[in-house]
Amino acid sequence: MKRRDFIKNSALASSLFFVPGFIRASDSGIFTNNSFKRLVVIQLAGGNDGLNSVVPFRNDIYYRNRPTLGVKRKDVLSINGELGFHKNLKPLKRLFDAGELSVINNVGYPNPDRSHFRSTDIWHTASASNEVLTEGWIGRYLDHYGKHPHETIEIGNSLSLVMKGAERSGIVTENAGLLHKISRDPFFDYVLKNNSDKHLSEHNMGYLYQTMIDAKQSAKYIYEKSKVYQSRSDYGKSKFGKQLKSIAEFINSGLETKIFYASLGGFDTHAGQKGRQEKLMKTYAEAVEVLVKDLKDQNTFEDTLILTFSEFGRRVAENAALGTDHGAANNVFVIGSKLKKPGLFNAAPDLKNLDGNGDLQYEVDFRSIYANLLEDWLMVDKNKILSGNINSIGIV
Repeated sequence: MKRRDFIKNSALASSLFFVPGFIRASDSGIFTNNSFKRLVVIQLAGGNDGLNSVVPFRNDIYYRNRPTLGVKRKDVLSINGELGFHKNLKPLKRLFDAGELSVINNVGYPNPDRSHFRSTDIWHTASASNEVLTEGWIGRYLDHYGKHPHETIEIGNSLSLVMKGAERSGIVTENAGLLHKISRDPFFDYVLKNNSDKHLSEHNMGYLYQTMIDAKQSAKYIYEKSKVYQSRSDYGKSKFGKQLKSIAEFINSGLETKIFYASLGGFDTHAGQKGRQEKLMKTYAEAVEVLVKDLKDQNTFEDTLILTFSEFGRRVAENAALGTDHGAANNVFVIGSKLKKPGLFNAAPDLKNLDGNGDLQYEVDFRSIYANLLEDWLMVDKNKILSGNINSIGIV
């Protein structure tokens, strides 16, 4: 079989999962569940409207700019008499009240880009707006600190840039059973049985061959290990809920995975925003609350942090289509039991001081959040992963 035909027909090439270039078998068993820190990263893809999520309900400027879309005060769950969660984020309000949620306002970066693709790339790679990188920050974490192919997992059906490193990349799968099934594709066995080292070097398939071996080993490990815990919690019927259920099962089974990544799309609300965003907020908040409870029930929440971001916020003023256009700075949520500053991390957005496009000015560089999580949660050298000597923000 020709290499081109294999790649074209193989289930591996269909982006159902990718794995690093090698596995260090001697490292197996290095981790234990005691103080094994995990990070769950969630992207609200499309640009969530942060102003209608954490609402400045005492600010007249907000209502003047949003005569139709402004969230009515009766629909706001007050935090401090100035800001409040939208009523569909009631599960977040409960986490907030329990001291398990930090809301970071005005998060962004200098010279923001309002393209979905470019801004997502910036967040995924932790680059400056005038810098183009081809490796994601989680991928770089794997390059420097990866011990196993399964140490970072994206729940989905295609690998995002954030997971791709220069030397190795994380795994992407929808669930353990599917991953295991794909690893048993006949094309895997064909490559492994019909290619020697000599043939591999001649046909330039060495990397692909080794990747097949690693994929099978990783898939088998994840499949067998994740049988330890099957969640009975009700995550709802949404695809996003199923993603978080898979994450809970992986964590509670003791999988040696440090970073999980999931996303909920649909937040590009240029038109008819009200109903669409409210439904998405409900889906997000309810599934996250179930995840937290699932982890608490198995005593794994203490060693888990959940970071939620969106690639940008929305414009302060509503548009003629009863939506909001691409904006800049936004809020970020961090959920955990060991937060240094739970509650409101910083001040509310300043609606009197907008940029030339009518967008919120950033105050907190998103890379300072990454720096903190890398250095003080995952306990690695942030400077090996983030360029520019980024200061940590101090969430954990």
